[in-house]
Amino acid sequence: MFFSLLFRKYVIFRTAFYIFLIFLVLVVISVFTKQTKKLPEIASLDPSVGSPGDIMTISGVNFGNLRETSYVEISGSRITASGYVDWNDNRIKIVIPSNVQDGFVKVVTNAGKSEPEFFANISGIPILAPPDVQSSIPSITSISPSSAFVGGVITIEGSNFGSIRGNSEVVFSANREDESNKELMSVCASENDFDYSLWSDSKILVRVPDGAASGTICVRTEKGTSGTKPIDVKNVVGKKSFVFSKTYSLKLDEDIDSIDSSNATTITLCVPRPVVSSFQPKVELNESSPKPLIADFNNTVIHQIELKKSNQNAQRKLRFTQNFVVTSYSVKTSISNPKNVKPYDTNRVLYKLYTSPDSLIKCDDPKIEELAKKIAGKETNPYLLAKSVYEFMIKNYKLLSTLRNADSEPNDLIKNKKGDAYDFSILYCEILRALKIPSVAVAGVLVNPDLSSKNHWWNEFYIENFGWIPVDLALSMGMNFEQYDEIGDNESHSFYFGNIDSQHIAFSRGWKEIKQSLANGKIVYKPRSFAFQSIWEESSEGSVNYSSLWNDPIITGIY
Repeated sequence: MFFSLLFRKYVIFRTAFYIFLIFLVLVVISVFTKQTKKLPEIASLDPSVGSPGDIMTISGVNFGNLRETSYVEISGSRITASGYVDWNDNRIKIVIPSNVQDGFVKVVTNAGKSEPEFFANISGIPILAPPDVQSSIPSITSISPSSAFVGGVITIEGSNFGSIRGNSEVVFSANREDESNKELMSVCASENDFDYSLWSDSKILVRVPDGAASGTICVRTEKGTSGTKPIDVKNVVGKKSFVFSKTYSLKLDEDIDSIDSSNATTITLCVPRPVVSSFQPKVELNESSPKPLIADFNNTVIHQIELKKSNQNAQRKLRFTQNFVVTSYSVKTSISNPKNVKPYDTNRVLYKLYTSPDSLIKCDDPKIEELAKKIAGKETNPYLLAKSVYEFMIKNYKLLSTLRNADSEPNDLIKNKKGDAYDFSILYCEILRALKIPSVAVAGVLVNPDLSSKNHWWNEFYIENFGWIPVDLALSMGMNFEQYDEIGDNESHSFYFGNIDSQHIAFSRGWKEIKQSLANGKIVYKPRSFAFQSIWEESSEGSVNYSSLWNDPIITGIY
């Protein structure tokens, strides 16, 4: 009643009421309009890290098909009208301004502001400085002691050696008289002799390797080679030197033929590589056809053939070829005072491994142990014991002119009093190990001056503070062989105790155990061959027949 009376009686009241009503309608319309418009949403920025002048694409939804009063801001600064390249409801393209700073990108429309996405100016991002080559090269600050025997442990301290050794090496001056090839005037600590005891980025414990001489020592990594430090390699036992090197090119061929497989099959070949040692310091695989799966795994070249189930396999013939270049030295040793030969460090890995039986050397056979005691008598000096065994075998056994059957037992030599070069090498190693003298049988080839060659076997034994000493019983017993007149009176039967010529190429120094790659695979072992290893071929489980031919190494050149 009161409101109605005021509304009719006073004009000013009616005017104020109409104004309020209009305002209320406008507010309702505004609220309704905002609710029906959706906020812009940014899905991605491209680029999110960029430079002034780049085109940035902002992808998303609810931008509107026309820009009108809408805009983009970066780090709180609006993009000016000239900076827009394209604008539609799902994509905006802008030119990144010259004064752009790191910060949030937002799209602003009549509906409001989007959630932000971060943008970074690439010029403001810290760049990782390239490594300082000089600071990554290994550096030696000290070695101690500065004087040691072969086999003695030295400590190298410095920096940038690497936290793990990998392919890095400690390099010593080599005891070689032939200086025609400077590359070969060094010798590295040997993995086969377990010379590396510790390797860290700042400290190395390493043994002086066989074949080292007084001179210098350095550390070589993939980053470079350190400076050198002087080292004196002492020797009170005698003298050992490497002279008259020869470099050979040789070829190995393997043929796989007459393949008959009723199912998909994998055949793996483990091709022996010539072994690197103090007397054979350079071995290079120049060519391999086809390309191997692995060029050097456990001192073998690995080839793998994948055969699909097919009746065409029988018509296939596959040939695998490896070409090596090998440098071999003649070795001269002279033990001037056997009384200076020291007892062995029985805690050393080299000693434990090379005085123990394995798949090749049956030094724990009671017959071998009995024979070893008989030969040794009361002698305890390792060098004199090794010489006594050598002389005993020359005196009591006869060398056959032909090789025995591949499956013949080497220890038949004890009973039959005759055997081939393989038998002599295995038995000599067995007796020495039974006497606790570290020794290895060596397998390889013997090269004639006319490039012909034959598979051959000989030995090395180890003397504390001196290194490895070569022995070739078969040659000392007059095995038919054309020799170079290199290092003295090689007509004497005693020459090949301590000396060896450079016509020997070694593929194995001791037994090499290769693990099967397939749990139920079929393996092939080649006894009395030019290398000692447990697996030469392996085929996957299933029905597969094929023939294989391993040709003996062929010498293609002497340099």
